Amino acid sequence: MTDTAHEVKKDPLTKDRPWLFRTYAGHSTAKASNALYRTNLSKGQTGLSVAFDLPTQTGYDSDHELAKGEVGKVGVPVAHLGDMRMLFDQIPLEQMNTSMTINATAPWLLALYIAVAEEQGADISRLQGTVQNDIIKEYLSRGTYVCPPRPSLRMITDVAAYTREHLPKWNPMNVCSYHLQEAGATPEQELAFALATAIAVLDDLKEKVPAEAFPTMVGRISFFVNAGIRFVTEMCKMRAFVELWDEITRERYGVEDPKFRRFRYGVQVNSLGLTEQQPENNVYRILIEMLAVTLSKKARARAVQLPAWNEALGLPRPFDQQWSLRMQQIFAYETDLLEYEDLFDNNPAVERKVAELKEGARAELQTLDSMGGAIEAIEYMKSRLVEANAERIARIEAGETVVVGVNKWTTGEPSPLTAGDGGIMKADPEAEADQIARLTAWRESRDEQAVQSALKELREAAASGVNVMPASIKAAKAGATTGEWGDVVRAAFGQYRGPTGVSTNPSNRTEGLDEIREEVARVSASLGRKLKFLVGKPGLDGHSNGAEQIAARARDCGMDIAYEGIRLTPAEIVAAAKADDAHVVGLSILSGSHIPLIEELMRQMKEAGLGHIPVVAGGIIPEEDATYLRSIGVARVYTPKDFELNRIMFDIVALVDPASKAAE
Repeated sequence: MTDTAHEVKKDPLTKDRPWLFRTYAGHSTAKASNALYRTNLSKGQTGLSVAFDLPTQTGYDSDHELAKGEVGKVGVPVAHLGDMRMLFDQIPLEQMNTSMTINATAPWLLALYIAVAEEQGADISRLQGTVQNDIIKEYLSRGTYVCPPRPSLRMITDVAAYTREHLPKWNPMNVCSYHLQEAGATPEQELAFALATAIAVLDDLKEKVPAEAFPTMVGRISFFVNAGIRFVTEMCKMRAFVELWDEITRERYGVEDPKFRRFRYGVQVNSLGLTEQQPENNVYRILIEMLAVTLSKKARARAVQLPAWNEALGLPRPFDQQWSLRMQQIFAYETDLLEYEDLFDNNPAVERKVAELKEGARAELQTLDSMGGAIEAIEYMKSRLVEANAERIARIEAGETVVVGVNKWTTGEPSPLTAGDGGIMKADPEAEADQIARLTAWRESRDEQAVQSALKELREAAASGVNVMPASIKAAKAGATTGEWGDVVRAAFGQYRGPTGVSTNPSNRTEGLDEIREEVARVSASLGRKLKFLVGKPGLDGHSNGAEQIAARARDCGMDIAYEGIRLTPAEIVAAAKADDAHVVGLSILSGSHIPLIEELMRQMKEAGLGHIPVVAGGIIPEEDATYLRSIGVARVYTPKDFELNRIMFDIVALVDPASKAAE
């Protein structure tokens, strides 16, 4: 072989610094999460990655109707300055690098963070960290949006412009392609949709900062990506990201300094591929996926957070998070990876794959450009993701894509890892009541006049077009709550219901559906009209992939579907079931709030005289919870192990088949 760069070993004394080690964490209450953070930092974690609960992410207080059952479930509730103060108690923010996974309410959470840092005596200009602040992917895949796209974009660039002046080390915008892949995006779609989002933000930001400061702001844009199990493709995707971003920032924006064109990204490896079946296999999946974002020096992540092996089962325990952290530490410190130059330079297979991915991404970017950019193309991108995910699931069902322990080699020994306590942590059942009690006490103890004055200033800022950050910080310090901030922006900009991506027209994917289509037609004839299936997502959970795929498959099987998307109250679902005269109601909940939300829906169904309509539920639901749900009348409970959608379709048909009922 010729002497190429990837053969040269570096002096071990000058080995590269490892990436930031993070664990995505937060649950129950600010106090409990603070204890978890301090423990993780003592174990060698080098950065914080804060998970907020769904009410906080969507701008509601913990005692709002939509927050019922969701408080502290997928992250920490932060309703006011007191919660943020407690969250970072004894953690010096000036010395910390904090990533906050927050989007629609990013201006508010950053305002609270700044207020707490000032209380600690920190030099605000030294604060380091990131707010995700990517609202476009929320319309496409995650669902924690609040306002329509244009005002949401305005608030993103308000944050960016404010940090330029006051927090120069802060990353004000973290373009997140992670959830795009979770929603089924191909590598080309993930590249194109993320880059189109960054372009939309930079085009808007250009109008808010001086021309001479713009290149520096381009340099502060960061990305948060996903790495799946096809690690060679994923590694090539990251190299393609690096090259395309360099190209876009140089050619479209004229950024001359290479350091401002650097593709800076953090990563959480794929959670979509974690399996409920044989969950111990997930340890290997997580390690392999980490290789894609660490092996290639030119495309190495700046920060890595790994899911826990048991996330398909429920909430990981501290031990599970520690195990994922140790995986990173062993790779960074025990191996010799960081002693070498890039291992893949001049590799013809890698170069071919990178070129192929770039070509596909450029073609998709041209399509988005022709539609007016990412904001105008939201509905198009959403439909593309739903279609791509349907194709992915169909390949798994058909066995074309092998998933070990799921559709091949399914026989195995019981896992001792899930014995005893079931292998997951139970959320504190008293946490919601505790949070609401402290929120009530906070409201009673604050200076109400100061709060109302600050909120008035925020309303005026939102209406006039001036930057919302100063007024948000003032409201945070005065004692305003997350819900009050959210109410102001909802009133100023309006609310929004994103596209579902599920057309009512059947697709052309009918292969393998003949038998179930015949059953649907037979039962529909017996019913006297087409079988009506209402799919609903109660609560604030915005992970709609499962609901979309169930609705799309039911449609392709010949059912009459009704699916209005995310964020419905049980009352709204019951009203829709009555108005549509539904034969079956299907609920999808992945946030862990399945018991309180389904209990409430079942109660209201009976009160409305709809107790005869079968209800089915799907989500990350532990078996003991599934048993309880069946005991209160839920007809079927599905979890991630139920990947064969046609089997679910047959179950649904049987539930309403008059012949089946007669046989009973």
